[in-house]
Amino acid sequence: MAELETRELEYFVALAEELHFGRAAARLAIAQPALSKAIQRLESRLSLKLLERTSRQVALTPAGEALLHHGRHALNAVSAAAEKARRAGDQQAHLRLVIKPGGDADLLSGILAAYARQPDARQVDIIFGGATDRADYVRDGRADVALLYAPFDDMTGLDCETLAVEGRVAILPPDHRLASRSEVTLADLARETLPRWKGVSWTGAPEAEPGPEVTNAAEALQMIRLGRTIAILPRSLAAPMYPGLVYRPVSDAPNSELVLAWAQDDRRRLVAAFVAAAAEAAGDVDLPLTGPS
Repeated sequence: MAELETRELEYFVALAEELHFGRAAARLAIAQPALSKAIQRLESRLSLKLLERTSRQVALTPAGEALLHHGRHALNAVSAAAEKARRAGDQQAHLRLVIKPGGDADLLSGILAAYARQPDARQVDIIFGGATDRADYVRDGRADVALLYAPFDDMTGLDCETLAVEGRVAILPPDHRLASRSEVTLADLARETLPRWKGVSWTGAPEAEPGPEVTNAAEALQMIRLGRTIAILPRSLAAPMYPGLVYRPVSDAPNSELVLAWAQDDRRRLVAAFVAAAAEAAGDVDLPLTGPS
């Protein structure tokens, strides 16, 4: 017999997020005593204390913190499994591709054209995600495939096909000390201030200073204009060029890869056909390794 039931896990996660029995019960549309009894049964079955309760507050124990973290992932997995099962049984289902605006290295039109030539092609719905959450769309079933950038995006739980390999570009304000160079190196950029991407742990070079938090390339470019930071981006994400900023290839930076990603357990013909078409289309395009200058 399973130690946890999905409904009990839903109850616990709601309470752990609200830390208030009344609000959690209202969110779940159940009576507060029913929620209290469900949590008590859960603690009894696990032989663990998940919550510290007083007359004024509810707090999570270390065991409760762990169950909240893993419970969220478990509920997302259950939801994704149900969605994938429904879509697998729907012979008319559209294929959903998540990208970030401007994050296709100008390959998307060719990919869609190559896929449309296949006899069993479906309609492709384009979903626009943020700078850091597109992989989550695939993991939780909101999208079937995603265009991601390696090594920047988290590929946990995903398989991928590399579509393009490209160099990286430093974007500098016009009065920057390196603006007169034709190209720069990583050593040149040591100790520079780099943006912090919202939702992502700091991944800048050890010598770099963490700069302003940004959620997308447009915000990063605005901070560069103000002289608050510089940025190092894949070549395709550095285009189109913005007037007033300086773009210089980083000659020794590791290349980045634009990849098409899908869930590791997704073996649907729908997805395999799109991946094959994307690989074919990308093979006909030769992206330069250096960036705009």
